[in-house]
Amino acid sequence: MHCPFCNVDDTKVIDSRLVSDGNQVRRRRECIQCGERYTTYETAEVVMPQIIKRDGRRKPFDEQKLRNGLLRALEKRPVSMDEFEAAIERIKSRLRNCGEREILSSLLGEWGMTELKALDEVAYIRFASVYRRFQDVNEFHHEITRLRKETDQE
Repeated sequence: MHCPFCNVDDTKVIDSRLVSDGNQVRRRRECIQCGERYTTYETAEVVMPQIIKRDGRRKPFDEQKLRNGLLRALEKRPVSMDEFEAAIERIKSRLRNCGEREILSSLLGEWGMTELKALDEVAYIRFASVYRRFQDVNEFHHEITRLRKETDQE
């Protein structure tokens, strides 16, 4: 690591700590030459799979797009940001751990619906109506009936 003050490439690590739920390491460093101290952050670079859209196009995974879709469904619903962030992390973890270089957008959508169903049933129905492209009230009724049956069985 080059010193940002004198550009010498000989520095030593004074202290290392995990931050950001263990996903990042904070390191305090000191330059051997000039004695200045500074902080660096280290994160693992993980390549997320490409997303294959319905029309066959391939796009890089866009976390912000996932966030926006789920937030729209959760609008004005009693779900905390901590619960929402945990759901996003679970989806990203599944995506990283699937071991594939490409996945269908439909699978990512199903994972989103699974998370929403656990968080809030109204948000789940909202998301499903857009994701599955409901055409009329009967499709809403069918999905709500299916959801009630699943809830009753649990």
